[in-house]
Amino acid sequence: MAPLLLSRLQGLLNDALAETPPGRAVWIALSGGLDSCLLLALSADVCKQADRPLRAVHINHGLQAAAQTFERHCRMLCERFNVPLTVVNVAVDTQGDGIEGAARNARYEAFFATVPPGDALWLAQHQDDQAETFLLAALRGSGLRGLAGMPFRREAHGITLMRPWLSVNRAQLEAAAHSLALTWCDDPTNSDIRLDRNRLRHRVLPAIRERWPAAAAALANSTEHASETDTLLGEYAQEELQTLLVNSQYIDATALGEFSRPRQRLLVRTYCHQESLPTPPQKRLESLLDQLTAKADAEVCVEWPGAQARLWRQRLYLMAPLQTLPPWSVSWDGQAPLETPLGPLGWQVAPSQAGTQDFRSTQRLQVTWRQGGEVMQLVGRGRRDLKRLLQEAEVPPWERGRLVVISQADACIGVVRPPAQLLCQAEGVVFTRQASPA
Repeated sequence: MAPLLLSRLQGLLNDALAETPPGRAVWIALSGGLDSCLLLALSADVCKQADRPLRAVHINHGLQAAAQTFERHCRMLCERFNVPLTVVNVAVDTQGDGIEGAARNARYEAFFATVPPGDALWLAQHQDDQAETFLLAALRGSGLRGLAGMPFRREAHGITLMRPWLSVNRAQLEAAAHSLALTWCDDPTNSDIRLDRNRLRHRVLPAIRERWPAAAAALANSTEHASETDTLLGEYAQEELQTLLVNSQYIDATALGEFSRPRQRLLVRTYCHQESLPTPPQKRLESLLDQLTAKADAEVCVEWPGAQARLWRQRLYLMAPLQTLPPWSVSWDGQAPLETPLGPLGWQVAPSQAGTQDFRSTQRLQVTWRQGGEVMQLVGRGRRDLKRLLQEAEVPPWERGRLVVISQADACIGVVRPPAQLLCQAEGVVFTRQASPA
């Protein structure tokens, strides 16, 4: 049995290796527990045969006295299999999150900061873990994406995360580890049933298996069905979303409002996912959709952690929260590259008449945020209020205070939206794009 089992586990690793970008390294997320130690041991052989570089990363959360024991064991194991190990110490911030969620967030942040873009990170989660994830999602009232559980593969922060053993249960992994006389560390917190996942693992799932022995496989299979359905819905939603997007900047709220409420929810969530924004909680999403028919001049803003939605002139903008701007004002010669707190200015400016004294002498320019009340002299139009010009250019209200105004002797001569969008320029000056650095 053991040779067949080991052959199957190695076969799954070879399948994962075939989906790993050629020439890139494979990293093992090594905790020191049974699953990840076995993953390291078998991956060492698979990667050696394929002449593929293998590395390991261990995250020390520092949350328990056994943390140093886990780290020492990981170092010993990596020395045994001649695998380079990177150890990352993290601080777990439990404010607002349970200890499980906070530790997971810290762990993945460390993974993304450690594994180079283009490489693959293999994780040792298995079928039983997937079943627990499904039950936790269902008990939290999650939607289809939550019920889809952990994906076999996903791209994040430039790296490929893979879970080769989602079709294998823990009993099989334990049998394989014993057949190799492998050693590992048992996490003492795994028996703490005050933690949700542990309570499911030790109290709920054993009772379910007593009546339905194949429960873990069945629940894991349900996650596959949910994942497939979610993927298909996402593909259809992506196609439909393209008919609603205007200049890749905002969603046509009028057109969105003509759909049924379920389709509205799906499209908003799909757009957030596409833009790597957190999806809105249910109540926030319903509040947002209720306001799709707000008056054109209304300025609707619905916020949730990590994102916000703004509705203006029947345009729905979904974006990261706007950061407060720092006080900022500089003197400029009109030519040198200029960096603003929102990115490069991207332009240079000079008088339009040849022979006119430039701005590098006594007529240096002043560059600052828009304050309000600015007036600009336009070619053929005379003096115009900047406020009116921005309205004509359909600049959203929340962006108008985040514009860079360039002035000469208190006269506004140009307005730029960083990075590098020139909105308007005055008579008597010429703006040209700043050459990109070589």
